[in-house]
Amino acid sequence: MTAGSPTGDREKTGIVRHIDELGRIVIPIEIRKRLGLAEKDPVDISVRGETILLAKAHTVCVFCGRDGDLAEHRGRSVCRVCITELASF
Repeated sequence: MTAGSPTGDREKTGIVRHIDELGRIVIPIEIRKRLGLAEKDPVDISVRGETILLAKAHTVCVFCGRDGDLAEHRGRSVCRVCITELASF
């Protein structure tokens, strides 16, 4: 959270959605466009306290684009090859 801001780096949208009978919600088009989310894209779902967090899933290495043997570092996916290369600096 940022000092003086009750929501930290979160941006209030004023948009309210209801959960349907199957537990689904619709992410508004404005938010999907802003995050570059398309139909069938993976979304990470996590919980922090009483807050549900949705984030665009990163399924490839942020440095080289490899899609296998990934580890998470500070919320980003990094492959083992890049981790090894970065550790040698």
